[in-house]
Amino acid sequence: MDDTAQATTKEVPVQAGEVALEGNLVIPEGARGIVVFAHGSGSGRLSPRNRYVAGVLRDAGLATLLFDLLTRAEEAIDMQTAHLRFDIKLLAWRLAGATDWLRTNRETRDLAIGYFGASTGAAAALVAAAERPEVVKAVVSRGGRPDLADPALPQVRAPTLLIVGGRDYPVITMNNNALAKLKVEKQLAIVPGATHLFEEPGALEKVAQLAAEWFVRFLDVKQPSPVTQTTRRD
Repeated sequence: MDDTAQATTKEVPVQAGEVALEGNLVIPEGARGIVVFAHGSGSGRLSPRNRYVAGVLRDAGLATLLFDLLTRAEEAIDMQTAHLRFDIKLLAWRLAGATDWLRTNRETRDLAIGYFGASTGAAAALVAAAERPEVVKAVVSRGGRPDLADPALPQVRAPTLLIVGGRDYPVITMNNNALAKLKVEKQLAIVPGATHLFEEPGALEKVAQLAAEWFVRFLDVKQPSPVTQTTRRD
């Protein structure tokens, strides 16, 4: 997906507390909402899968922020230890800090905010959404690990879409369990034939379509949505 000439594209330092994180901010003309991406373990703002989904969301009129949840020094440490990528409390704190930054940034402060999380990033997104219930208006998880956010699930107030591959059997179970604990409008969407990374032909395109529909639907919501639960197999 190509950004149009009417979109504002910037590399930005995203301030999360005292830490500045590298980010890519794209705001299409007339955007009313922005989706913040929380990448999975061992990934970053340059994730090709998240960048593809972000392009589809921008085509739907949504702004996007892809940013690194760790500093370069932390990434170097994590490459050796692989422990920070599973520190959900830290990652959620960084995501909440980025959300606060968006709320004070002149270009983004009026945009409704949603989260798109992948793998462990989905757990961070759910925890951060629970910590910012008045701000975060929608959450989408791709192949997520909501089990890592288990204590926070009942506190989430944003309508939540959980997308799982039809052949990602352990993660389907984790997401079904999480769905039962969420007390908001929620949906589990299973993409037939897809594995954890949605590498099969058409699988990631389906993820992007589902995410775009969810965010377009909910980022203008002003009042809490009623609790409904659905499961669909596309």
